[in-house]
Amino acid sequence: MHKRTEMWSQIKSELEAYPERLKVARVLIENGLSAKEGQIYLNEIEIPPVRIARVAGVDRRTVNETLTSIHENPQLRIIFEEIRPAGHSLKEIAKHLNLGVIEITPASAQIRGILANSAQVLFKAGLGIRQAIVDDPELSPEPKCTLIVEKKIPGELITELLKIPGVAKVSVY
Repeated sequence: MHKRTEMWSQIKSELEAYPERLKVARVLIENGLSAKEGQIYLNEIEIPPVRIARVAGVDRRTVNETLTSIHENPQLRIIFEEIRPAGHSLKEIAKHLNLGVIEITPASAQIRGILANSAQVLFKAGLGIRQAIVDDPELSPEPKCTLIVEKKIPGELITELLKIPGVAKVSVY
């Protein structure tokens, strides 16, 4: 079995001869949609192939061919049968709930400790994290770490967060 960090590389190598199928696979992965026995699911909710086709910019047949490729390939089947969505995000509704949002862009997604050090800065300031969402660098061209915090973020914390090794940019909403 392949390491998690090689997941997209594995998918790409299995589907690279079919760029349209790769588009479908990306939509499934980005949305945490599973593929089982020729069907697409959001948890237990079945999603019609035509909906995926629209989002991926392909026709329904391409989605069905992708599902067949996934089902027939043991390496792909392992990934796509078990994937699930990461869950709800509070980012878009945070301001209505009087929560703070910090978006951290790393200089390089390979640098470790950004989430841990950010959590430490917030802890020292007496702020609790309600939610942390970290983009997978394999699937996101500009991965970010988004932290939803129990209160609005004081401006002086931006300077502290920017001191963390590997942090390129901090945005507060």
